[in-house]
Parts: sequence; C-alpha cells; structure tokens
Amino acid sequence: MSLFIASLNSGSNGNCYYVGNNDEAVLIDAGISCREIEKRMKSLGLQASRLKAVFITHEHTDHINGLPSLVKKYRLPVYITPATYQGAGFLLDPQLIYSFTAFEPVQIGSLSVTAFPKWHDAVDPHSMVISGDGVTVGVFTDIGAACKNVINYFKQCHAVFLESNYDEGLLANGRYPVFLKRRISGGQGHLSNTQALQLFLEHRPAFMTHVFLSHLSRENNTPDIAGNLFKQHGNNVQIIHASRNNATPVYHIAATVTPGLFTPFIHSQPPARKRLAKEKTQLSLF
Repeated sequence: MSLFIASLNSGSNGNCYYVGNNDEAVLIDAGISCREIEKRMKSLGLQASRLKAVFITHEHTDHINGLPSLVKKYRLPVYITPATYQGAGFLLDPQLIYSFTAFEPVQIGSLSVTAFPKWHDAVDPHSMVISGDGVTVGVFTDIGAACKNVINYFKQCHAVFLESNYDEGLLANGRYPVFLKRRISGGQGHLSNTQALQLFLEHRPAFMTHVFLSHLSRENNTPDIAGNLFKQHGNNVQIIHASRNNATPVYHIAATVTPGLFTPFIHSQPPARKRLAKEKTQLSLF
C-alpha cells in the first residue's frame, strides 16, 4: 500500500518526476538529459529497469529535452497527445508512441496514470495523477490557474508535486520585461506561491502527507520564501523543495486513509493503447 516518488529535476531548466512501486515505475516528463536521468536515478538507488513508460505533459523544451535519447536507449513507450507530439519538433520510433485521452486512465502494470487538461500556454497541456497500491500522486506544474480539473484531482492526492513558481513581489519588481511578467502571471503561465498556497489550504484532503514545491523560478522566487510560506500552514504535511539543480531523496508515500473518507481514483478497465501517426514535417519548439 505505497508508492516511491522523487523529483529528478524541477524548474525551467528541466522537469522530470519519478513515481513507482517495487516492480514498475513511470516518468512524468523528461526535460533533462538521459545521462542526468540515469545519474540521478542511480544516486537514489532507483533501477532504470523498472521504468516502463514516459508520460509527456506538454511540448515545452524543459519537459521533453531528454526524451529522444532516453527513448532510443531504453525503448520506453511514450504517452503523448497528437498535438503535443506534433509540436515537439522531433521524430520518435512510431512503435513506441501512444496517445492518451483526458480523464481515461492508462494502466502501466499495477500503476494507473490519468491525464487531465489544464490552463497553460502550450498546444495541448495536461497534468497527471498516478495511482497504485491505494495511493495517488499528482504532478501539478505549469498551471496558469487552479481550474476545476486541477481542484478535483488535487483533492484525491496523498502527495503532490505542486507548482510554486514565483513570489508576486519579486516578479513585479524584477528585471523581466512586461510581456514576460504578464505571460507568467496572466492565467496561462504559472502558479505563484500564494496561488499554490490557496489551492493547498482550500482543497487539501485530510490524508495528504507530502507537498513538493516545484518549478520554482530562479529569478522570482527562493526555496526559503516558498517553503516558509507553506510551512506556516502545513500542519502534519511534509513540505519539500523540488530543486532545479538536484534530485530530491526518494519518499515513501503510504496510504493513510480514514475509512469512508476517500475512494482512490483507479479504473480497472483502462482503454486500449492507441498508436499515433506522425506527420513528416517537423515543427519548431515553443
């Protein structure tokens, strides 16, 4: 009744999150190099042989940069929407490419991965929740605002990688040009510390045990600012900084559910996997 999770890297320089059990694991995004993914997993005692699939949230470079080399080396299935794959600008072995449909879980061994649409300035952005052994873990980054989908799935999670991208004062008074400030804070960009905290305070389930503050801006945030804000209100929830430079330790997330309080979001009959037909033209990255 547990999952093992870690952030291998989190930030605008690359995003990659590990979720697994004793037998299989998935990566959510592959925005750092294959070599760094291997190095960081090895340092954590995570075996690459347990990886069974990679799920891609959207086509921005910091989420797909290491994907071609990782897939080529390990022959991993890649779950990605047709629009995101077209926007990625590279070709992968078509035998390894599978689509997914929002709200329909994909079964990877005993893990169930469900994607849902979110607000972000990408062609077809999704976030993911991963369930297994009575535990649900969410990856909630690159979100312009907490829409109903985000709120609904947040309420189901024992642990979350939660975007806490910027401090509003640092962004407003920082050196970024006005158009970029508006892009970040305009509802299609990223969650601020206070927006992330509001989501946590208003919708955290009683059984949530871990929050990984993720995708922190190098220019407009600090781990201390974000961490101190959350720790004032965390109660019994462990608050962890998901670094843009290093992997976190591996955390063991166990199901500690009060009877009658929560029913895990697991579907026993996931839809069949669908291969994508890739167009011959390649498009530039966003």
